[in-house]
Amino acid sequence: MIRPRRSLLFMPGSNARALEKARLLPADGVILDLEDAVAPDAKETARAQIASTLAEGGFGRREVLVRINALDSPWWLDDLAMAGKAKPDGILVPKVSSVDDLAAVANRLTDIGADMSIKVWIMIETARGVLNAEHLAAQAQDEEMRLAGFVFGPNDISRETGIRMLPGRATMLPMISHCVLAARAYGLTILDGPFSDIANIEGFACECAQARDFGFDGKTLIHPSQIEACNATFTPPAAEVEQARKIIAAFALPENATRGAIQLDGRMVERLHAEIAKKTIAIADAIAAMAQPARPA
Repeated sequence: MIRPRRSLLFMPGSNARALEKARLLPADGVILDLEDAVAPDAKETARAQIASTLAEGGFGRREVLVRINALDSPWWLDDLAMAGKAKPDGILVPKVSSVDDLAAVANRLTDIGADMSIKVWIMIETARGVLNAEHLAAQAQDEEMRLAGFVFGPNDISRETGIRMLPGRATMLPMISHCVLAARAYGLTILDGPFSDIANIEGFACECAQARDFGFDGKTLIHPSQIEACNATFTPPAAEVEQARKIIAAFALPENATRGAIQLDGRMVERLHAEIAKKTIAIADAIAAMAQPARPA
């Protein structure tokens, strides 16, 4: 079954109360953060608290990622060692710019004997990372790389390049399209970056809709107040799901078994629409399953 990734919320690893709260929030996943949200003198404490939190479990069906510090920092090896032992669903690596960066993480995970169920996610948030997005995505073909998805990072791209973050992100659209295409070419999930202006509810809603329409699977968030609106935007509307089920049912009729296109409700529908319909239904069913209580382990 497809795993919903409409909303993944960053939670600072240095904040024990936030880590506890992460188990109860209606986000599809949480990112326990060791990087931006944690001051240098709190890295060790955050690392220990995240390890303890993962050991206790209790996240239900929520996906749990750990964001480590960047490879040019003095902390990433200790972060990776902790995460490899603690076994989150995935490890999010910031500022990945090259295949060599990705290989360094994958090789280190192999060296410490980390379980292969731990996947690697990378943040595309540098100029080189954007330019190398296709080469990075292609590494998904190598199981040893563990690559599962991209997170687009507009804020760091803006900081590095001087490209301004304007309402509507017109300045970013070519990069967004490039990264989405690269991810889709190799079957990767791709999440949009966070929206920093927490008080701007309308702006956040617009950016969520834009991200959905550009093909992102979901969005990373920085505040719990953003979860509900984000989930609503990335949830297929009931009418769309109903129409998808009608398309599947129509093509399942014996008289349509060999037809490439049929007429449904006054419109021509092709087999490719049936494939789109299957994905819509799969996402809707997965979201419905998320709402059900998790079975005891």
